[in-house]
Amino acid sequence: MSQAAVTLSRQLSIPDVVAVARRGLEVRELEGKARRRVEASRNTVVEALARPGARIYGITTGYGSLAGTRIAAPDAARLSWNLILKCATGTGPPLPEDWVRAMLLVRANSLALGASGVRPTIIDTLIRMLNRGVTPVVPGKGSLGASGDLAPLAHMAAVATRSPGPEPGVGEDEDPTAFSGEAWFNGHRMDGARAMAAAGISRPPLEAKEGLALTNGTTMMVAGAALQLHDARRLLLHAELAAALSFEALLARSAALNPALHAANNQPGQIGTAARLRSLLSGSGLVDSDPERVQDAYSLRCSPQVIGPVHDMVGFLWGRVEASLNAASDNPLIFPATGRDPGEVVSGGNFHGAGPALWLDTLGIALADVASLSDRRMFRMLTPELSAGLPAMLVESPGLHGGLMSLQYTGAALVSDNKTLAHPDSVDSIPTSANQEDHVSMGANAARHTLEILDNTRTVLAIELFGAAQAIYLRPGGRDLLGAGTRAVYEAVRECVPPVIEDRSLAEDIARLEAVIDDGTLERAAAGALGDLWPSKPL
Repeated sequence: MSQAAVTLSRQLSIPDVVAVARRGLEVRELEGKARRRVEASRNTVVEALARPGARIYGITTGYGSLAGTRIAAPDAARLSWNLILKCATGTGPPLPEDWVRAMLLVRANSLALGASGVRPTIIDTLIRMLNRGVTPVVPGKGSLGASGDLAPLAHMAAVATRSPGPEPGVGEDEDPTAFSGEAWFNGHRMDGARAMAAAGISRPPLEAKEGLALTNGTTMMVAGAALQLHDARRLLLHAELAAALSFEALLARSAALNPALHAANNQPGQIGTAARLRSLLSGSGLVDSDPERVQDAYSLRCSPQVIGPVHDMVGFLWGRVEASLNAASDNPLIFPATGRDPGEVVSGGNFHGAGPALWLDTLGIALADVASLSDRRMFRMLTPELSAGLPAMLVESPGLHGGLMSLQYTGAALVSDNKTLAHPDSVDSIPTSANQEDHVSMGANAARHTLEILDNTRTVLAIELFGAAQAIYLRPGGRDLLGAGTRAVYEAVRECVPPVIEDRSLAEDIARLEAVIDDGTLERAAAGALGDLWPSKPL
């Protein structure tokens, strides 16, 4: 049964984020206990502002190294908008639209926890933007990932909200020159205020604390991590499909998949990968067909030992990221009075992105290794000394035709690119704000780099799938000797791309294979052939 809508709660999941960000699943507006919780948090801010001489970070003080500067309570609303203006300094190409939609959802959910001191209308506005298709244009570079993702979130907030106005009753919406960022709406990029007006969404003027609540937090990092973990889990299954086809293409030995061997190593991810490879290869007439072969190269023999631990690591990161989807990460946090406990405003550092930075770095490093392994199998298939009788460069007339030679060049270039991108951002730091912010996470950089690694890895796996299918095509009787699962995957690849008979540009072939990786065609083929032997739920 398909999900009707997502409700903001303490149980927001990665599949929820994917459904809203990519499939446009509706988000329910705030109501009931959640709305009352937000209102109580807001009332605590209002009460704190009413106290004579109140000194509250970011509400009646400046920000960062200017925290010692007092701000008069009547100026607190203007302070909120000034924060949006000063932080909207992002640069570089915009983030993908699905990433920004994920940011809108994650931020709305965080604010709905009732620890950020915003009015419900702020959350309602973010939800309406999701439901009506207004997506802010958010430059991808400029966040330190420490005082939260300030620059990206400021560009998002500039579309969603507006200045309190130079005088009561006068708002920025009446001034066409006022800054409102940019947004996508109905396929067009336009001024943010225009996009919101076209969608019929009012932009609420900011009040005290709300600018800080919208910009201070790990939202860009965590939203990106949610989408990337979802895609990484899918890619790992495709890494197994590609490895299984390469086992067939290279006449590999099945002994390396012996269940007792993997049970002895006591690693659940490895055990699972080996089991799925055995299922895919069940009934194969190509595997074990070389009587002289004693054992295979590491890129084949150790596939479970490389891919399996990445499954384990993704499972761990999944839990950490889902916890962060349901966290309040701005500063200060607002805790309303409960019973005898008075309400309080607590300043701390939940905005620091050290955790997401480490998680994203780890994911990028692991995916880079999966791509490297895939490229080595592809290289073996092209090389006569290593391929168990396949023609050079996987073409029937090598020399006149170069076959798949240049395709492996592309894969090798992406693998090398991954090595640079996988340098951990989390070990870097640079002091800012007059040394008040003296240790930063660089988690936003980690998120961007991991997305590039993921995209590169998808392409490398598409190249291996193409190469393995070509190798099987060149083996006498190859298709008919495949295992039950690998035959289904081979047929799905063949429906997407034809064999190479003579040289042609292969760029469009690889793009089509990347598309079927994304849409799940190959997974469905394997599941249809193997039934219960192929995982129907997340690993």
